[in-house]
Amino acid sequence: MTNGHPRDGAPGAGVRRAWPDLASLELFLLVVEEGSIGRAAARAGLTQASAGRRLDTLERELGLPLLFRTTGGSRPTPQGRTVAGWSQSVLEAARDLTGGVAALRRDRRATLRLAASMTVAEYLVPGWLARLREQAPQVEVALDVLNSEEVAQRVREGDADLGFVESLDAPHGLDRLLVRRDRLVAVVAPGHPWAARGRPLTARTLAGTPLVTRERGSGTRTTLEQALRLALGADPEPPALELPSNAAVKVAVQSGAAPAVLSELAVAAELADGRLREVPVTGVDLHRPLRAVRRPHTRPVPPADLLVRIAAEGAEEE
Repeated sequence: MTNGHPRDGAPGAGVRRAWPDLASLELFLLVVEEGSIGRAAARAGLTQASAGRRLDTLERELGLPLLFRTTGGSRPTPQGRTVAGWSQSVLEAARDLTGGVAALRRDRRATLRLAASMTVAEYLVPGWLARLREQAPQVEVALDVLNSEEVAQRVREGDADLGFVESLDAPHGLDRLLVRRDRLVAVVAPGHPWAARGRPLTARTLAGTPLVTRERGSGTRTTLEQALRLALGADPEPPALELPSNAAVKVAVQSGAAPAVLSELAVAAELADGRLREVPVTGVDLHRPLRAVRRPHTRPVPPADLLVRIAAEGAEEE
């Protein structure tokens, strides 16, 4: 007979389960990955002493030794390796839970928080959003136009559901998908001496010439610097002028300030009507990928999935 009282451990029995702390499990996995409590603490934004105390507490709560700690580093015990596998599943489930709840809140408003780098936002996103509106008219889009580094940071911090970036290196810690390839081109004013060159410009000459550039962190500037570094093993000359937008860079080049290297998307109209001239460049690959990025281990936001498909289909049609 239970006399109407729930059994111990049954729902409603008031039994408090001692669940492991998720942040401590995440720290433990960082130690397993890094092989060092100090490096794991730095990644987690903790002092080594604080991280050590958290790990001690986790071992006491679980009643198991999780780590062999030596002066040369830390590695998991046999029990620790097993717990690490389970912890990964637990943390992924927790991310699914928090991401799913956030997605449910957003789905009620059908709002897509989008961040895009300058070139992508100016020359590609408007067409993509027009197609998105045709297929999902209920979706509202909040768009932030930033440089590629800032886009990646917004997505990492959960302040954007989806980002589009333009750089040779994929942003660290994010899932990414190639949606298109772009090409950078060297451009000058019609009266610039390079406009009358009868042969291509060498990569070394380009690297040795102060240019009009975008600000640090922009995908266009980062791509150019990385490409020249790969080709020549040296950094390019400091900029002649640093400006915050493609439009400002083009105006400066047209006025004769200095040459620039920009996306062919950004200068198509000016090249077509003669306001700018393209100068061929040899010895360096100026192609780059344009990628969609989002946080890993989170439930996809349906409008974001649709927009990624639209962006990728647009590239295939070309």
